[in-house]
Amino acid sequence: MKFTQAIKMALSSVVANKMRSFLTMLGIIIGILSVIILIGMGQGTKKQVADQIQGLGTNLITVSIIGSREITVSNEEIATLKTKPGIKEIAPIINGNVTIKAGVKNTTTTVEATTPNYEEIKQIGAEAGRFINQNDLDNRYKVAVVGVDVIDAVFSNRNVVGKTMLVNGNEFTIIGVLQSKGSTSAGSNDNKIIIPITTAQRLLKNKSIKTFYVETTSADTVNDAMANLQVFMLRKSNNDSTKFRVFNQSDLLSTATASSDSMTLMLGGIAGISLLVGGIGIMNIMLVSVIERTGEIGLRKAVGARRGDILLQFLIESLVISGVGGIVGVLGSFLGAYLLGKFANMSVLISPIIIIVSFGFSAGVGVVFGLYPANKASKLRPIEALRYE
Repeated sequence: MKFTQAIKMALSSVVANKMRSFLTMLGIIIGILSVIILIGMGQGTKKQVADQIQGLGTNLITVSIIGSREITVSNEEIATLKTKPGIKEIAPIINGNVTIKAGVKNTTTTVEATTPNYEEIKQIGAEAGRFINQNDLDNRYKVAVVGVDVIDAVFSNRNVVGKTMLVNGNEFTIIGVLQSKGSTSAGSNDNKIIIPITTAQRLLKNKSIKTFYVETTSADTVNDAMANLQVFMLRKSNNDSTKFRVFNQSDLLSTATASSDSMTLMLGGIAGISLLVGGIGIMNIMLVSVIERTGEIGLRKAVGARRGDILLQFLIESLVISGVGGIVGVLGSFLGAYLLGKFANMSVLISPIIIIVSFGFSAGVGVVFGLYPANKASKLRPIEALRYE
């Protein structure tokens, strides 16, 4: 029997049982759709995180003191560190939680008290108004640069530059609105306010600097700067490296990438189970088809059809079901990615490799799970098949 004839016979059999064929394809469609969408979500999240981290620059180092109230860094020590090789600027940070009130509305948010060079080091400024300056620090002015989430929580509109608000009961003037950066795994960059560090030391009654950001002179001097910072922190902590962390953006990017890859692999594995279930559905329906068409198989063998002809026909039927299901699943994944991006604000990155591998896997499922029913049909003896009722 010619190959083209086997394809025509297989297609006619699939079309003759439209609803059954569609329901069988549905398992493959859902499986392919799930695999592509879930892996795409993982890849999209990975890209988002990587872009956010790389957007801060490759010459940014973060130093944090962990779990020790005794260890603090003074302004004088910060000034001394600036003279070390490879270090360009340092922005000390004092963090805390504060209550913001404007009129009858109030909210709780994070305050970051720092110095003017924070704007350059963290590459974040004011999209309206201005950032804090040295004059604000020297005079301990009660001024703030406010994130858009805070503004939305306590003001009726975002035209707030020059207006006042209460921060823990103290009146502050809004001098700027922070550039909107969205959220990361560490939280929202828009749900915070930034004030002069000298003002915060009085407001929060806290002069302890536990975190500071370091900008190196270039990406090439990061290692030298980190070595100097490690020596400094080891001396501060009596050589106890568990009491502090010194890391750069490359370290953070590597960690985030590894986590995203693990998550993507897990999501792909979960989705792959649904594709496997779809394959079992193909085997089940093909076995039913063999039983229903036992008489037909016997008749074809009686008039000269070989075992290979029967095997090929049923195998092609299985491939048609899985192949069409794979194509519909791939097309559906593009629609799903669009809807998730539009209505759920989720980034779904669908790469050609994912599509090729997923479709190839669906075709493989058709072969693997269609082989046993096809082989069973081809082994039927003509006389027994013709007697079957």
